[in-house]
Amino acid sequence: MKTILVVDDELDIVDVLSDLLTAEGYRVITASNGREGLTRIAESRPDLVLLDRMMPVVDGAEMLRLMREDASLGGIPVVMMSAAEGRRLSQELGCAAFLKKPFDLGTLLDTVARLAGRGDREEVARS
Repeated sequence: MKTILVVDDELDIVDVLSDLLTAEGYRVITASNGREGLTRIAESRPDLVLLDRMMPVVDGAEMLRLMREDASLGGIPVVMMSAAEGRRLSQELGCAAFLKKPFDLGTLLDTVARLAGRGDREEVARS
């Protein structure tokens, strides 16, 4: 089962993404800021991180910078999400993709599947 870490300080977004990704067969872990996100990564190495750019404590850009400085975390793909324009910044920081909020849930699922692989539903369907 693929694991997705959702890091966002907006509880409603976290809930919607968690429900959607769980229904698609992914294991979802969450964090409400970058510091907590780094802790979650250390506890359970996810296959993909969905990362909000603007958060309290440690923002998304700083969390990503810290991830890229750590050789053991550098290979984890990160999708930056933001209501503010940030595509250029996310590319400079080494994101695998950028989603401007509000984003289409189909686009999100396609992006997650492309970067992390499918959840368990596809594996079950092939068995």
